[in-house]
Amino acid sequence: MTVSLFHARLLAAALALVLLGLWELLVRQWGLSALVLPAPSAIAASLWTGLATGYFWPHIRATLQALLLGLAAGSAIGLLAGMALAESELLERVLKPYVVVSQVVPKLALAPLFVLWFGFGMLPTVLITALICFFPLMENTLTGLRQVDAQRLQLFRMLGATRLQTLLRLKLPTGLPAILAGLRVAVVLALVGAVVAEFMGASRGLGAVVIAAQGMMDTTLMFAALVLIAAMGLLLYQACLVLERRLLRSRAA
Repeated sequence: MTVSLFHARLLAAALALVLLGLWELLVRQWGLSALVLPAPSAIAASLWTGLATGYFWPHIRATLQALLLGLAAGSAIGLLAGMALAESELLERVLKPYVVVSQVVPKLALAPLFVLWFGFGMLPTVLITALICFFPLMENTLTGLRQVDAQRLQLFRMLGATRLQTLLRLKLPTGLPAILAGLRVAVVLALVGAVVAEFMGASRGLGAVVIAAQGMMDTTLMFAALVLIAAMGLLLYQACLVLERRLLRSRAA
């Protein structure tokens, strides 16, 4: 039984409404304090007030700017590094262990160091975001470029294609689905990285709002900021899906 996209989205929206209704009902029935778990209606009111008064907008812009800068830098470096490692087995053997080590170190532990080295502001947030989203692009690019059909690769060699021509006209188009999948993962991780970095030393950004709300014991404001973070992540993920469909459609054509 196939379900249309419209019906799938309708079911998802209905499920969300049911869960929110149960949440609201349980909070009211059990008399939970807003400090412990605010009701969805209270979160919506806080969210609306913050947007209407303009409180949230500078923080949204700061997080979005750091996220996009870090994503662009990390993705570009990850793509180039993946291409270089895919083209050189020696480079892969020498550099891959260092790349893995850079990823297994917790980014939350690096955040205070970056603040110490680069000061407060956007730069540490951008650097941590770039470091987090670098690896998915590199790994998926490396994997995608290594999955080229051997017969097609041999045909390019027989036709006298250079390594650069083979890379641009065969390997990259073949590995495009894997590269775009890595971009989707990087977008989600970039948002996580930006918010986590803002926890440590940013004066603006949604992560800074969460920390400020925690200090004021304003759980409702904290949930409102988390809703904005989730909405931003969903929108960016959907934008990646649209980009992926267009690129793959043009490649198929």
